[in-house]
Amino acid sequence: MYDFNGKRALVTGAGRGIGREIVKQLSKYGAHVIALSKTRENLESLKSEIPSIETICVDLGDWKATRQAVEKLQTVDLLVNNAGVLEEAVFETITEEQFDKTFNVNVKAIINISQVIAKKLKDENKPGSVVNISSVSSWFNYTGEAVYGLSKATVDKLTKLMAKELGPSGIRVNSVNPTWVMTEMAMQLLSPENEVQLKSKIPLGKFCNVKDIADAVLFLLSDNAKMVNGVHFPVDGGEQ
Repeated sequence: MYDFNGKRALVTGAGRGIGREIVKQLSKYGAHVIALSKTRENLESLKSEIPSIETICVDLGDWKATRQAVEKLQTVDLLVNNAGVLEEAVFETITEEQFDKTFNVNVKAIINISQVIAKKLKDENKPGSVVNISSVSSWFNYTGEAVYGLSKATVDKLTKLMAKELGPSGIRVNSVNPTWVMTEMAMQLLSPENEVQLKSKIPLGKFCNVKDIADAVLFLLSDNAKMVNGVHFPVDGGEQ
């Protein structure tokens, strides 16, 4: 279906959930994958499954450490900014600490890493593709996701800006915007009551699994999407 042979791909938040599945799928189709996570144990278990990958253990909330780690890499053709955190809060309870933690990982890390990757591509006059993992939380108002939704709305705007500025250099930038995905993080937040309520807003009547998101990411990274740039790609079962 895809041919990523000869391509180098960097995936953040690669230790578990969506990021882990993206690493597996990119490797399956021939990419040399660099998996980045702040949790060494997750990287070690992933490496045991896919020995060919490189791993980077760094906290994306640390701008300088992240930049230093990424700058050491050879040129990356494909970038998936997947890492994210979700701090539960309604508007009236958002704290400075929650805001800073969320935006440091969900927004600033995308800027930080993408700047390094884009510069190397431009210096070598190479095309590239970037996918930012956003969320339908940037469009819908879920209770308890005030600061998370704000961060993902910013990711959507950032995606458009990156697509416009980097497009002339042959670097495409798009986002994938999932509804609820059945990951460990989501399971901790869902109760039987709100699961029923949330699914009632999705015409297909179900949540995503991690492969649903990986499939969308691989399409956008691939040459099958060579004229797709600056798009917010919903994977939400038609949520309304």
